[in-house]
Amino acid sequence: MGAGDYYKILKVNRNATDEELKRAYKRLAMKWHPDKNHQQHPVTKEEAEAKFKQISEAYDVLSNPKKRQIYDFYGHYPLNSEKVNKENGDGDVKVPKGVKVGVVESKFVCTLEELYRGCKKKLKISRTFPDEFGKLKTVEEVLKIDIKPGWKKGTKITFPGKGNQEAENTAPDDLIFVVDEKPHAFFKRDGNDLVVTQKILLLEALVGKTLNLTTLDGRELTIQVTDVVKHGYVLVVPNEGMPISKEPGKKGNLRIKFDVMFPSRLTTQQKYELKRILSNTDD
Repeated sequence: MGAGDYYKILKVNRNATDEELKRAYKRLAMKWHPDKNHQQHPVTKEEAEAKFKQISEAYDVLSNPKKRQIYDFYGHYPLNSEKVNKENGDGDVKVPKGVKVGVVESKFVCTLEELYRGCKKKLKISRTFPDEFGKLKTVEEVLKIDIKPGWKKGTKITFPGKGNQEAENTAPDDLIFVVDEKPHAFFKRDGNDLVVTQKILLLEALVGKTLNLTTLDGRELTIQVTDVVKHGYVLVVPNEGMPISKEPGKKGNLRIKFDVMFPSRLTTQQKYELKRILSNTDD
């Protein structure tokens, strides 16, 4: 569920006290209990069961201070992870000794340059786990992340057991960072290709132009435009796109699109000359 959904389900604000949460839960649980006769709100038993399950799940998370803290920070709480669901088979959350409650995912924003070249980053995290007396304590740790050239948005970096551990009878959660791509001012990524739009004058579109582009790794490219740039024309420069992470040494293409700028006005003589020249050209 997205951030704030649990609060909306219980119809409380984000600053609700434990007592307010309890009252809201009791009121909604009585209203939506599957065995209750819903005369004022005619729904099927299956719909009531689904609503009651939502209410119970929301209260279970928000009434637990540690779970609520994680939910408020990440926008979700990893109760229904695939790992737990597959092991239980029925989708219900049962946590026997040693089974992970779930995973905690967080965005990890990278620039396009970092994803092109690859880089190493350090990230400080705080996590909680029980001490020898069962009391939760918080420690800080520095994680090292090795960004590989060509990684895409959505790539997941997993640190097993580096999440929170809420009780002695549970294993620590996995901590997962999901790569997100910061928009670039000049290049746009399309799969393994890089796309750029270049403004050129109408004259340049007709007679050609030399383009000078700086690549994401700082190299200077000189590209000759010799074809007449028609509407929708795209110039493809092979092997100048993003690195392909699963095929070291290979890259996608650089695709150059053109935005042809027309003059705002022409003199009578210019119109005459253009008509004379262009009327003698082949289609």
